[in-house]
Amino acid sequence: MSAPPRPLHIVHVCDHLGWTGSRMHGVKRLFAWMIPRFDASRYRVTLVSLRRKDLSEDTLEQFGIDVTYLGRHKFDPGTYAALLKVLQAQQADVVHLHGYGATTFGRLCAWRLGIPAILHEHANHGDTPWFQKVADRLLAPHTDLALAVSASTAEFTIRARLMPAERTRTVYLGAPLDEFARVRPPHEVAEARAALGMNPDDLAVGTVTRLMPSKGNEYLVAAVPEIVRRHPRARVFIVGEGELQASLETQAAALQLGDRLVFCGFQRDVAAVLSALDVLVFPSLWEGTPLTVFEALAMGKPMVATDADGLMDVLVDGRDALVVPRRDPAALAGAVGHLLDDPALAGRLGQGASRTGARYDIQAFVHKMERLYDLLHATSRATRRQGILQADLTFLEQ
Repeated sequence: MSAPPRPLHIVHVCDHLGWTGSRMHGVKRLFAWMIPRFDASRYRVTLVSLRRKDLSEDTLEQFGIDVTYLGRHKFDPGTYAALLKVLQAQQADVVHLHGYGATTFGRLCAWRLGIPAILHEHANHGDTPWFQKVADRLLAPHTDLALAVSASTAEFTIRARLMPAERTRTVYLGAPLDEFARVRPPHEVAEARAALGMNPDDLAVGTVTRLMPSKGNEYLVAAVPEIVRRHPRARVFIVGEGELQASLETQAAALQLGDRLVFCGFQRDVAAVLSALDVLVFPSLWEGTPLTVFEALAMGKPMVATDADGLMDVLVDGRDALVVPRRDPAALAGAVGHLLDDPALAGRLGQGASRTGARYDIQAFVHKMERLYDLLHATSRATRRQGILQADLTFLEQ
């Protein structure tokens, strides 16, 4: 009897797993959710980071994920040989690539090895450096498919990353519904509120974010005086860390906000934080589609969001959020006040959020990727990457 076929070996390649000591953020959390959910009998899914291992206590290895760290710097030409050696040793069948370095060196390796390559773009960066355009133009013919996390990110992938439109698809991510959509008993919510220093009668308004320019947190800070003037029981909680923390704290001090605005720092249990908030705010200036919005939808949180394009891909004003213009503290404060004034409206938006969130389960994304990997493995090499153009890919956007 012949031996059963081995599982397909899918290697995800990323530039890095967050900033030094940045703990469980962004793409790191996505890998933690996604990789363990693949069918292990059919797929072996591993990860390669082009950089060195960070020293934070939150690692992907604790989730049983096989991670190889190349320890290369950003423009290290030796990355190509190092990555090629790993892919050859691991007998990679498909490479799934995240980040400029990963999509450059990864596609070069896939070209050399004759294996399928997926470019996955996670944000609309506006434009790319000239040298990235040179690489992207050269490597576009050696890319089976580009995936983008939002419509505006797909436009960026086509315009700036020079991927042909016929090879680009918008595929939304999601959150683990088993973790975020479950009903939390009152004592659990009370514990979560106490852990953040909330008083029992606080009206808790907050955001879970990275303190970086795209997130627009300075406009939320600017909105706090009007929020607490209108609602003296309101307190605003900014959960997260990042490079703008000092400037945001200076802004808050100048406004003399005292304990009306609390910087909570990094919180490991995002679901617990979200359960503690009465109103969640997304003051973003631009986004891909943030993972936190899928988490908040799954939890049925009343939300105020700006009209940043990545948010508008999944939120509808009056259905699952109140939407306000970007860079407008007065509009943020007004919408937050509206939800605090009208618990019935907040309840309706929360119910709408739950309905929307049910469509974005990370397990559904994983099933789409499994189907895509099978398709690429069956057609890419045999058709010199042309088979994907004839395939029905509507399942990706459902």
